[in-house]
This record gives sequence, structure tokens and C-alpha cells, in this order.
Amino acid sequence: MSEPTAAADHGGQPPQDNQPPQDNQPPQDNQPPQDNQPPQDNVPVPNGGQVVSGASVRRGRQVTGRTKDEQLIAGRRGAEWIHSDPWRVLRIQSEFIQGFDALEELGPAVAIFGSARVARGTGQYEQAHRIGQLLVESAHAVITGGGPGIMEAANRGAVEAGGTSVGLGIELPFEAAFNDYVTLGVNFRYFFVRKVMFLKYAQGFIVMPGGMGTFDELFEALTLVQTGKVKHFPLVLFGSSYWSGLREWLEEQTAAAGYIARTDLDLFTITDDVEEAVRVATGAALGPDRA
Repeated sequence: MSEPTAAADHGGQPPQDNQPPQDNQPPQDNQPPQDNQPPQDNVPVPNGGQVVSGASVRRGRQVTGRTKDEQLIAGRRGAEWIHSDPWRVLRIQSEFIQGFDALEELGPAVAIFGSARVARGTGQYEQAHRIGQLLVESAHAVITGGGPGIMEAANRGAVEAGGTSVGLGIELPFEAAFNDYVTLGVNFRYFFVRKVMFLKYAQGFIVMPGGMGTFDELFEALTLVQTGKVKHFPLVLFGSSYWSGLREWLEEQTAAAGYIARTDLDLFTITDDVEEAVRVATGAALGPDRA
């Protein structure tokens, strides 16, 4: 069998001179993976394709390699920062406005966190999918980070149940894109702005097994509840085999040393039951203390 010609590859037309050959095209990372396979973009890799930066998309040579978060907290040299930080403040302000505008009419919602590296068809994926469905059935929107894995599963469950499926994305130095089941997506440059949106517009958190990002969101919420900055905010840790060790460590090390009160261990609920997770997460009324 003869090799296909370049003209055949382009529907009978020769490729344009200013178009790169097919072999140099960036991978289509936004295509959904096959069922039972880990998402192709679930492991952080150096970005050679595209970066979503706020409202912009950068590809190829336009990818700078530094996120706005990284630039903001980078060490200073000289006095040049005097001329740049005021503009960053305006950009940060615009992100708050963008988030408030997009989410202000969202209504009751619960945020779900968990690993982006969970494959379709696994037990955790199916549990997150079911939680997303049950939240919609209880008249709540679903909010996730908008990525693959647990986030995709929860967004998928919300969409298939006919509800609102929100993704709050973040600019990262590796490939990141909204999963196909996000119906309302907002991209952020700065983590702290994104965190405000999760806490302001979610009535509670359901935290499934995950890594550093999942821990970050969990302990941020625990700190705000423990210090009284946020009230009536249920926190559910789903998966006792994963989270029980953390509770034991908090009890035997931090509480025993007096670094936290033993009553702080009551700030979260550990369960393996999807219905209990939804019931606890949606059980607290959104009152004036959350304003």
C-alpha cells in the first residue's frame, strides 16, 4: 500500500506554505479521553501547547512560562516594581469583578475538590459523578476547579442531572483546560481571587482524595471556619480510608500538643456514603454571617 500524499491529507489541496506540517501541530489536549483511561492532561507537564491566562489564550511562542501569580510574588530587583504593581492591583480588581459578575446569580451551590489524576470508570470517579447528580437533585449547583478527574466527574454528574455545572479555572505553568462538562466557566490568574469565589459562592465543600491543591483548599476552609471568619460552612471529607489517617494525626500530634483544640476535629465530617456527604454539605443555611 502506498504512503498517503500531503495533498491527500489536506482533502486534495496542497498545504499552504505558511502552515506548519501536521507533525508540528500542538497536541489536542482538550479532546476527552476514552472511558477507563486516565485523562491525557491529568499529569502536569511543561507547557508547549497553550496557556489560558484570564480571558486570553496563548499558544506556541506566545507562552511566556511565568504565571501572573508567579510574577506577583517574585523577588524584587531595584525599584521597577513601583511602576508595575499598581497595574497588577487593577488586574486583581478586574478579576474580582469578573468573578462576581459571573457568579452572583448562581444560587445555592456546593464545591467539590479532588484529584485531577483519577481515571474514568474508577470507583472515585463514579462516586464523584453520583455526588454531582445528587447535589443537582437537591437544588444545588456544582462548583469545581473545572479540570479532569474528580472535577470532570462531578461536573458531568451535574450536567447529566440537568443542573448548573461551574468550573473555576486557574492559570498554571502546564496544560490546563476546562473539561467538557462545565457549563459556566471563569478563568483566574490569581489563586487567592479564585479561593474567594469558592468560599463566597459555595454553601459547603465536599473534599475527595487529592493532592496538594486539594489539601490547600481544605485547610484554607478549615482555617476560616476555625477562626470564625466563615460560619455555617460544612466540610465533608469523602473516603474514610484516605482521610482517617489525617484525622488521627491531627488528634495524636497537633491536638495532643495543644496546637489545636480537640473540638476543632468536629469541624469536618468523614464519610463513605454519597448521600450522607450531600446531606451534610447542603444542611447549613446560608445566613448573614456569610456576607
